Amino acid sequence: MSIGHLPEALVRFDRVTKRFAPDVVALDEVSLNVRAGEVVVLLGLSGSGKSTLLRQVDGLQQASSGTVTVLGSDVGKARGTEARALRRRIGFVFQQFHLVGSLTVLENVCTGALGRLRCPRLGLFSYPKRVRREALRQLERVDLAERAFQRADTLSGGEQQRVAVARALLQRPEVLLADEPVASLDPESAAQVMRLIRDISVEDELTVLCSLHQVDLALSWGDRVIGLRCGRVVLDAPVQGLRRDEAMSVYARVGVDPDAVLATTG
Repeated sequence: MSIGHLPEALVRFDRVTKRFAPDVVALDEVSLNVRAGEVVVLLGLSGSGKSTLLRQVDGLQQASSGTVTVLGSDVGKARGTEARALRRRIGFVFQQFHLVGSLTVLENVCTGALGRLRCPRLGLFSYPKRVRREALRQLERVDLAERAFQRADTLSGGEQQRVAVARALLQRPEVLLADEPVASLDPESAAQVMRLIRDISVEDELTVLCSLHQVDLALSWGDRVIGLRCGRVVLDAPVQGLRRDEAMSVYARVGVDPDAVLATTG
């Protein structure tokens, strides 16, 4: 494909550094582009900067230096109405499901529409009928429509994460962030959730950034792998042609030169 026909980059990091203290650097001069429709998987040891990188995208954390541009907006400069409008276009699925256990599955999904509703809501039937119908459609997509009126805390972990995905989709996002969404799930449930995210990304033309520890899942469901170590990008390669041992090299704690990894993977 020629450069002129490549999809637009929806997420751009330009020399982004994030410090939590003078000697605590979570991201170190990170530069990368994520193009429309890509499913990008972040790999790296705990503390390597994966979660921090994701939180730069929707402004949950601000960069210490450098520029993060998402959907044409400079995240660091977005304030007030612009910041809220940008966040409505970015869905986020967390490792912890953050469902309200005492509420029904359907009402939990409906909360994904709060950003585009004018008034606070209390109770399922305070949401407009159109929102409830859309929430049911999203539950059908994650194969949980039959659980719509069940309490959320009666579901299994995998089912709760699928509800969380449906809630994020009700935002109608253009970019979907997922921070270790399968870390607490058994292998079968993890594969189901990742397959779901992949299928929806194709159907909705969603751009996805997902952090994982499971290399095999990354190679099965991603388009591209970005490896982080100590806040630096040490691997950036398409999944096609990437060997498992190359992906695993991201997890080497000592004795691996990041520049050498980059040189061997392209």
